[in-house]
Parts: sequence; structure tokens; C-alpha cells
Amino acid sequence: MSLILLLLFLLIVSFLYSSVGHGGASGYLAVMAIMGVAPAIMKSSALVMNLAVSLISFIGFYRAGFFKWKLFWPFAIASIPMAFVGGMMTLSDGVYKKILAVCLLIAIARLLYQFKDDESQKAQTVPLSMSLISGGAIGLISGMIGIGGGILLSPLILLMRWATLKQTAAVSALFIFVNSFSGLIGQLQNRGIQLTENMFSAIGVTIVGGLLGSYFGSTKFNVTTLRFLLALGLLIASAKLLFT
Repeated sequence: MSLILLLLFLLIVSFLYSSVGHGGASGYLAVMAIMGVAPAIMKSSALVMNLAVSLISFIGFYRAGFFKWKLFWPFAIASIPMAFVGGMMTLSDGVYKKILAVCLLIAIARLLYQFKDDESQKAQTVPLSMSLISGGAIGLISGMIGIGGGILLSPLILLMRWATLKQTAAVSALFIFVNSFSGLIGQLQNRGIQLTENMFSAIGVTIVGGLLGSYFGSTKFNVTTLRFLLALGLLIASAKLLFT
């Protein structure tokens, strides 16, 4: 029964995150935190699932014509090496849990706050220095805790009005993929990759969720009720990480 619940939660997380161009690592980490999985296993497992879902999400948004290379590359060129550095770092369980809890709170805000999508509004120019600095910082954090960085990048892009919602989703999806890959390589170089049991089943359900989410996210609209339920689950996981 616990395995069925785990897979169901992973399916829901991957569906909702991929609908906004995210890989879902923070959600997978939240689910594993509630299930009591060790941080070392959580970090690698979330990144592996992230790779599959973020790639599927990117393909969906790219085929729909929303990807902007000019917006993507300045963030990625700084984040990729820093994600590798972060992946090589070993944090104590206490520090890891606190940083992850803060990232989960950011993910909750991203899920609940509905950014307006004004296609007619002209996008603001992104300063190269800001792209490099923010991309590097997000990449480092991503590698350290095992996320792709989409929950940090997409609110920044949207708040600064550098792109529309779906353009942001397309850029975030590829950003997550390259950071997840770089972070995994960093982990492999440092101490090897530790994965949770039933990894193939977990990857399978996240791929299904990612396919459905990327389709609905790029062509339809998001499911508000499920967003609130996921936000509640992330809040519970964040509280568990902060106070245990």
C-alpha cells in the first residue's frame, strides 16, 4: 500500500510540475521526505526522475513554439558548472533539510500564485550580468540539494517580466534538464549515485505524469484544485523538514 501511495503521489507531482515546465524534483523530494527516505538517496533519485520529466516537458513546450534560446543560454552557461560544483558538495542532514524546506516554500508560492499571462506585453531585456549571477547561484543550490532549479528560475523570470508564462515554462524545462544532468555528474565524481528502491517504477509513473502534464500545460490549462492539494503536501513536508 505504501508503494502504491508513493507512486500515486509521484504521478500527481510530475503531472502538475511538467504542466508549468518543471521537472518536479522539489515535489519528489517532499514525497520522499514524508516517507522518511535518507537525504543522500533523495538527492540522486529526485535528479534522475527530474531528467525524464523535464525533457518530456521541454519537448512539449518546444514543439508548441514557446522556447527562447536567447533567454535560456545566459542562465544555463553559468548554472551548468555551478550545478556540478554543488553536486560534489556534501551537506549535513540538518543543513540539507533546512535548505530544502526553504525551496519547498518557494515551490508552494509558485504553485499558488497565478501569474498573469499577457501575450501582448513586450518582454523586458534581460541584463547579461544578472543572468549569469542568478544562473550561477541557482545552479549551485540545485546541485547541492538535488533539484533542477526551475522553482527558483521561473518566478524570477516572471516577476521581472522577461517572458510569458509558457515561454518561461519552456526555458525552465531545459534549464532543469541540464542542471539535473550536471548535478548528477558532480555526485558521481564525489561519492557515487544512490537511488531509492523501485526506481524503475518511479521513473515510469513520472514519465506518464510528465507526458500528460506537458500536453495539458502547453495546449490546455492547469488544474487548480490539484495545485492546492500539492501545495498542501509540500507544506507538510516543509514543516517536517524544518522541525524534525
